[in-house]
Amino acid sequence: MFKIAKANVAAPLMPGSLDYNNHNHDMLAQFSVSESWIGDFSTGVIRLGEWSAMLHGLLAQECGLLSLVRCYDAKDRNHVLQLFEQAATLSSSFCFSTTIIMPNGFRQPLFCMGESNGLEEKYSGSMVGVFVFPRFKLEGASQIASRQ
Repeated sequence: MFKIAKANVAAPLMPGSLDYNNHNHDMLAQFSVSESWIGDFSTGVIRLGEWSAMLHGLLAQECGLLSLVRCYDAKDRNHVLQLFEQAATLSSSFCFSTTIIMPNGFRQPLFCMGESNGLEEKYSGSMVGVFVFPRFKLEGASQIASRQ
């Protein structure tokens, strides 16, 4: 799944949809690990959280796009790169899903949702998003993301 849309066509929030009582954080945590990330177009740096960096096989929490996607399933890499490229040229909302494949055979499903903005001036703007790592085992996987 690879989706991108102009930012202004996103579904509007329903009244009260951001109320804390409408969110079931415990249920989300039971089924997944989620973590936010941010990308800066002026520097090309993507800043990840601790879990995201670890599950992407990165030693640092800051990286470039190519370093981020190198662990993705080979059949998805070009699609993800194209999606980020589109989002970098037009303020957009986007999402994708793929599998992280680690050298040790670890296969971690990944969902990403985000948006880009501030693209009015060349080489400016940013992306923000969230990675969601489901807590289930893929066929052939030796580990799954687990709660600390």
